[in-house]
Amino acid sequence: MTSRVRVATRKGLFTVERRADGWSVEGPSFLGDNCSAVLRHPSDGTLHVALDHGHFGVKMHRSRDDGVTWEELACPAYPAPDPAAPPWEDMFGRTIPASLQLTWCIEAGHPSQSGRLWCGTVPGGLFRSDDGGESWTLMDGLWSHPGRRRWMGGGMDFPGIHTILVHPRDPLDVTVAVSCGGLWRSRDDGATWNSIGTGMVAPYTPPELAGDPGIQDVHRVARCRARPEMQWLQHHDGIYRSTDDGASWVRCQDVAPSDFGFAVAAHPSDPDTAWFVPQIKDERRIPVGGRVVVSRTRDGGRSFETLHRGLPATQAWDIVYRHALDVDADGRCLAMGSTTGSLWVSEDGGESWQGLNHHLPPIYALRFDP
Repeated sequence: MTSRVRVATRKGLFTVERRADGWSVEGPSFLGDNCSAVLRHPSDGTLHVALDHGHFGVKMHRSRDDGVTWEELACPAYPAPDPAAPPWEDMFGRTIPASLQLTWCIEAGHPSQSGRLWCGTVPGGLFRSDDGGESWTLMDGLWSHPGRRRWMGGGMDFPGIHTILVHPRDPLDVTVAVSCGGLWRSRDDGATWNSIGTGMVAPYTPPELAGDPGIQDVHRVARCRARPEMQWLQHHDGIYRSTDDGASWVRCQDVAPSDFGFAVAAHPSDPDTAWFVPQIKDERRIPVGGRVVVSRTRDGGRSFETLHRGLPATQAWDIVYRHALDVDADGRCLAMGSTTGSLWVSEDGGESWQGLNHHLPPIYALRFDP
């Protein structure tokens, strides 16, 4: 079976393909441009890419012929603020701009919604398109929610939505994750939202806020597609598992070599299996001991294996961002990319890894074609 992985990097979009004679890396499209998010829509195969041109702003592109040609689309746009209304300030008194800073993730809607796209942005706006990206609508129920005032920037100046989960059994059920703003769930197609996720703890905040679901620094969330109530979460302060659609979370204990990281991938059919990429947190942000490894649990988080065969064991300082680890639809093939331009694949569930290229631009996101 042919597998393709789309790799979004600091200098363009690459395509990795598994063929009869092995893996190949091709491209890039958008050479020299910062590619922040990529999606191949499962309904019609259309490729969607977000670009961050810095001074020239964010752009969105679509290809209907697998990347041979591209067309520019409308970008998500925030409505002009009411000049008579007070500025929207966070808990530190900083004004959160109502302008697009970054497209952080793009996701398809439910399979029953062929033209549906969701887009998560910095500074924390969620947008929806029902025409394949031709136009976008801001989900005002979340943007105007009073709880947004408590959101904070994690690694960026302003908060951002980096994870969008559409429930596979209910197209109206959508959950998003915010750094730093916890988890928010809508059951009416984005009209209204509630903060969810009890059980997470942020010990680096004032004690009275540590258990507040609405301020948690969630790095990434993944769910088992066959058992969507089973979810895995990489937090700034640990790895968590939920068995009730994200309503409550339990922290996994004794995770070696570290329970800090950004990326998480959930097995599509085995709810007890998930993969993480451990690092040292806060001021360092490096692999433990200069050794790149992957952590895997196959028993629901009760224990973790350290997988390293084929990964660099010394003097390796690669960081894997939250969108740079993915697993295919069979749950056997994984792909992982790093900030130093290394790209690896595993065809045996992470037991062993093959380096495909160690000289790509910094990798921001990658994903298998559906």
